[in-house]
Amino acid sequence: MPPPSCSGRSPRTRRLVAGSGLLVVAAAALAWVGRERTLYDTVAVARTDVEATVTAIGTLQPRRYVDVGAQVSGQITRLAVAPGTEVHKGELLVEIDPSVQRATVDAGRAELAGLRAQLAEQQAQHRLAGQQLARQRQMAADEATRLEDLQGAEAASATAAARLDRLKAQIDQTLATLKADEARLGYTRIYAPMAGTVVSVEAREGQTLNATYQTPDILRIADLSGMTVWTEVSEADVRRVRPGMPVYFTTLGGDGDAAAEPGGPRRWQGTVRQVLPAPPQSAKAASTGATPAPAVKAVTYTALFDVDNADGELMPQMTAQVVFVTARAEGAVAVPLSALAAGSVPGSYTARVLGADHRPEVRHLRLGTRSRHQAQVLEGLKEGEQLVTGESRVGGGPRWLQW
Repeated sequence: MPPPSCSGRSPRTRRLVAGSGLLVVAAAALAWVGRERTLYDTVAVARTDVEATVTAIGTLQPRRYVDVGAQVSGQITRLAVAPGTEVHKGELLVEIDPSVQRATVDAGRAELAGLRAQLAEQQAQHRLAGQQLARQRQMAADEATRLEDLQGAEAASATAAARLDRLKAQIDQTLATLKADEARLGYTRIYAPMAGTVVSVEAREGQTLNATYQTPDILRIADLSGMTVWTEVSEADVRRVRPGMPVYFTTLGGDGDAAAEPGGPRRWQGTVRQVLPAPPQSAKAASTGATPAPAVKAVTYTALFDVDNADGELMPQMTAQVVFVTARAEGAVAVPLSALAAGSVPGSYTARVLGADHRPEVRHLRLGTRSRHQAQVLEGLKEGEQLVTGESRVGGGPRWLQW
């Protein structure tokens, strides 16, 4: 007899059959989702600029400046400038009380006048002695005088000539001293030796200066249209820095500058002018034991480069975050260093790339210029390939789901 049709089953039976089917489907889905598999983090190989750099900290100083000091002692009676004042070459800066220097000049002039009067008197005496000598010689030729009188006239003439020479020498000496005193009198008015900006003033009106042993500094004038960056380079990096090397720097708080670069602070460009052959004096003294030195101190060398400051954005003593560009590759195929592994040969590297079957394959690479985070790839990778940068394992549920 024919089997009973499903339509003949009871509703309870049909529900049990449908539920069993759903359980089978759910168990299969859980087994598929719960299986263990590997997910790869990738990044597309692209072209970019790669820079090999040396970083350092520098300080800005005016390229041209002069410290103006006093060459004579005395009280400052007038200070004509203040910090920030723009001055021209030859402009009056400071006046010092000239009373002592003026009195010295007046005394020298009086002494010179007295010596010149003595010179005129002595010249008259010299002429008289010469006339007497000539008369004695004429009389001696006529045998009308004694030999002693002739010799006395000759001695008197020679003495008058010697006194004349001595007075002339005294006049020359007094004149030289007077010129020096007049120069010191002129030093009581101090003029700007160059055009620029007064960046600091060390003295005040009414202050007494003592220039006996050393020249006291009064103020500093600087040309702020050009600056020099004094950069401290670590001894571990100084061999990589060379004159003529490109360099750029930013300043602290430069993000808010009107001339800031897109996406970052403003950069000032320059070229290394000089690397000083010895560390700063303080470091040298510490290393030789001339002064107490800390237990451990890194040695730094000074690299100098110049930069224009036509817009006046840079100021003395600013801190510069300096980057020396030791090598640069433009538009290079580049990869992150974190995605590379050291090869079996020293200096060689490998990387993993997803193949057509979405499985990683190992590539041997030849690298070029390297920055702190990226490396230029000369061989082994092409633009657009998917570089494996990491992986993670997911899944792996209960074993009853994995069989």
